[in-house]
Amino acid sequence: MSKRRKNQRAAETTPKREKVRDIFVPRPFEGLVDEPEWIALRELVPAASAPLRLAPDLVEEFGDRPVTLATVLPMAAPAMTKADGRVFIGLQRHIQSGDVSRDLAEALLCALRTEPGGQVAVPPLPGPGPRLQDVLVDGPLEITMHDGFDFWLDPGAADDPTVQASLERANAAIYPTVRMSAAKAAYWCQVPEKAHVRWVLPEEEDVALDALARLGAAGSLPLGDGTRFAGMFRAHGRLVPVWDLPEQTPAGEWEEPVAQFAKRYAEAAAEGGPLDAAARRSRQGLLGRQLTLR
Repeated sequence: MSKRRKNQRAAETTPKREKVRDIFVPRPFEGLVDEPEWIALRELVPAASAPLRLAPDLVEEFGDRPVTLATVLPMAAPAMTKADGRVFIGLQRHIQSGDVSRDLAEALLCALRTEPGGQVAVPPLPGPGPRLQDVLVDGPLEITMHDGFDFWLDPGAADDPTVQASLERANAAIYPTVRMSAAKAAYWCQVPEKAHVRWVLPEEEDVALDALARLGAAGSLPLGDGTRFAGMFRAHGRLVPVWDLPEQTPAGEWEEPVAQFAKRYAEAAAEGGPLDAAARRSRQGLLGRQLTLR
């Protein structure tokens, strides 16, 4: 039999692997009450958690299991389950598809199907199925900020030297981050030699960009003396402006400047109508400094 015939015969007898089509969803958290906070926890915040509520049909199938949303889990795992039945899902992970919402829903379902305390296996590309919006009771996120990742651990687990060493390495990578009360989804953070405020804006991109352009034309983009509007990036279909701040000024002192900016921004966003020449130039300048994360 010729080589060509052998290859043809092998192709006919070998089961075909089903291809899973990956679809990119630009706004995976669309429709959730706290869409900007979901984005912030995924892109801005190193260590935080929030309780989640299972949809009624999942409660009926799996029981009312406690579920915790975490910014990141050990080894950036998508999910884990504790011996007492608690479930954790991680927002920040190494492998993901084009639909973050679908990824998170699949991770949650895999954890619920796993024996409590067992290793959760999650496919890298989940394929069609329910999304986050289908598996949870939606509502405002009750976010708890953490200085470290101790919330991962069961009582007494940190007494293990290996666990302690791993925890110390993870905690060393955390930069100080404070959730601002002056605006939802606004966070102050301190990185080496610099501090920032970053704010996930709730409005549609065009509305947000026009509002920022109006403020730019009026010279009112900075938060105050010694601050600089550094630019913005796009994350999951929302704009995130960034300000450079003096590193020695504590986070609490930026509450009032952020509140004042939020007021200016809300007024500019409500203005509507076409931009004037100065605002159009400002808009072009903003676009030239924009990055896209997701």
